[in-house]
Amino acid sequence: QKMPPSLPATINIQEPRWDQSTFQGRAKHFFMVTDPRNLLLSGATLEEARRVVEDYRAGTVHPGLTEDQLWRAKYIYDSAFHPDTGEKMILVGRMSAQVPMNMTITGCMLTFYRTTPAVLFWQWVNQSFNAIVNYTNRSGDAPITPSQLGTAYVSATTGAVVTALGLKSLTKHLPAIIGRYVPFAAVAAANCINIPLMRQRELKVGIPVTDENGNRLGESTAAAQKAIFQVVVSRIGMAAPAMAIPPVIMNMLEKRAFLKRYPYLNAPLQVSLVGLCLVFATPLCCALFPQKSSMPVSSLEPAVQDEIRKKDPRLETVYFNKGL
Repeated sequence: QKMPPSLPATINIQEPRWDQSTFQGRAKHFFMVTDPRNLLLSGATLEEARRVVEDYRAGTVHPGLTEDQLWRAKYIYDSAFHPDTGEKMILVGRMSAQVPMNMTITGCMLTFYRTTPAVLFWQWVNQSFNAIVNYTNRSGDAPITPSQLGTAYVSATTGAVVTALGLKSLTKHLPAIIGRYVPFAAVAAANCINIPLMRQRELKVGIPVTDENGNRLGESTAAAQKAIFQVVVSRIGMAAPAMAIPPVIMNMLEKRAFLKRYPYLNAPLQVSLVGLCLVFATPLCCALFPQKSSMPVSSLEPAVQDEIRKKDPRLETVYFNKGL
């Protein structure tokens, strides 16, 4: 049998497979990155993917390796290893865990929103999960201290709970459908607190900025601000369909005889509806902004601009990993 031709060592696997300057290309990329099936891969499969990717980057092509196999290994690698540090990410913090974890937590938040203890418990669970995700998918390779982690976690959880309980008390005399949207308002508010706090070190010392070829030029707090703003918008967008569409459907279903006869189906139905929304909302909202974001050198802090001008006076644009 004839051996397939050897794969050239010139495929750029530093970048995603599809054109990231288009929304369609980014969406295809993130459908791969957020695929929940990646969670089922064994440690051996992840290590094999890492070996294929790292060897290929070093110029070693495994015999018989095809382009599709290379890209498959690259996406397995990206699903489990941090792009800046190379460390294996916590399982529940990976983007492939977003759909199963969020559908369970969001479904329960939308189902059990009527009592104060339930609101407190599910907002705490949600912010604990968000804290893990925000830490796991931070930008840059700078460490974050336990005290910074603790402050961010407590602040975000308190913000979410206060918002949820405050809105809950305001909606007591309003139609039931309005009360169903309290969890979404609390989640949106918490995202605005949780993400900047979990990534506060980036806002203080900056995130790495590079040229088009990935050569590190310095650290910028202006880039960090842009990165965190984009992530906050994406996360709120991600939560919106899952927390806006199911309440309308469930409000109609609960008036029907079927759910009155089988009330125990309420939570499974809610979780399933949320899951259906998240399967599409998660990758599509991740794709709103390029992962490798960019900004003009002229928009950076003056000190960073000076540093870059010394290295390359003609450089006009810098790039950075915005995180997820």
